[in-house]
Amino acid sequence: MAVSVAVLASHSALDVLDGAKDEGLRTVAVAKKGRDRAYREFPVVDKLIVLDDYVDILYIVDMLKAEGSVFVPNRSFAVYVGYDNIERRFPVPVFGNRYLLRWEERTGPQSYYRLLDEAGVKRPRTFRPDEVDRPVIVKMPEAERRVERGFFVARDRDDLWRKAKRLAEAGVIRLEDLEAASIEELVLGAHFNANYFYSPLRKRLELHSFDRRIQSNLDGVFRLPARDQLDLDPDVRYIEVGHEPATIRESLLEKVFDIGYRFLEATRRLVPPGVIGPFTLQFIVTPQLDLVVYDVAPRIGGGTNVYIGIGGQYSKLYFGKPISIGRRIAMEIREAAEQKRLEEVTT
Repeated sequence: MAVSVAVLASHSALDVLDGAKDEGLRTVAVAKKGRDRAYREFPVVDKLIVLDDYVDILYIVDMLKAEGSVFVPNRSFAVYVGYDNIERRFPVPVFGNRYLLRWEERTGPQSYYRLLDEAGVKRPRTFRPDEVDRPVIVKMPEAERRVERGFFVARDRDDLWRKAKRLAEAGVIRLEDLEAASIEELVLGAHFNANYFYSPLRKRLELHSFDRRIQSNLDGVFRLPARDQLDLDPDVRYIEVGHEPATIRESLLEKVFDIGYRFLEATRRLVPPGVIGPFTLQFIVTPQLDLVVYDVAPRIGGGTNVYIGIGGQYSKLYFGKPISIGRRIAMEIREAAEQKRLEEVTT
């Protein structure tokens, strides 16, 4: 049976679907009713399955198996289907290491903080609410939309509690979530998302591209003159709504490769067989040119759609032509299937 590429229709699915079509593979998209239009409008889906809820994917595993599906996980898959379900109730080959997905969290024994510490990669210092003694960014979920960001910046401990109470009164966050929030030292610098790909077939770590987040209403606040920002005093939000391409100065690529290799080796030690396929390290470049990683995506990153149709700029240096992360995934799946080595790229 021919292999097909399946994906939850959200997040970076269009990149995955387009890349699979470029490699001549059949595509399957699993959408939620009311959020399926893009996957009908763009002709990159061979089979569209629409469910009442994303978690209902657990009831169509036989259909996915009948399609010869290799499932490509994204953040929406992890959030809406859930780590336990993915690890124990989803008997479909998953491209990459399904057991690494839960390490994207910031709390508990399985967190990306632990991965970064194991890797020896710089990250922001973290605090409990009453320990804060410097400017911090508080990372926690919104009160109602639990998958969205209720992030805010505070100057010190008193400012943290003052802003938290104000946001809670406005219904943005829940005050009881603060104790479990991730409170990080505020590191100022330039933000980058580095998109990597580890190939078990080639035994090679590849650096494909960089992107940056577009966030609401942060982006709008940026566009206001300082005087208007002070007059309006808006509560800044950090809701991710898009991405834009970026490049980084070549003298920093040494450090970008270093943190990529360190992260790869750390995942092998803590979550064997380690990372397979795409992953993203989100970091800040300080004025001292240090790289401080503040977020990790142990699967395809959210910004890869910016390279649909044009490909990641650094990917050309490996393949003689620019390709997207979505196409790189499809290449690895196709080659693994042809070489009867799918078990090396799936879990």
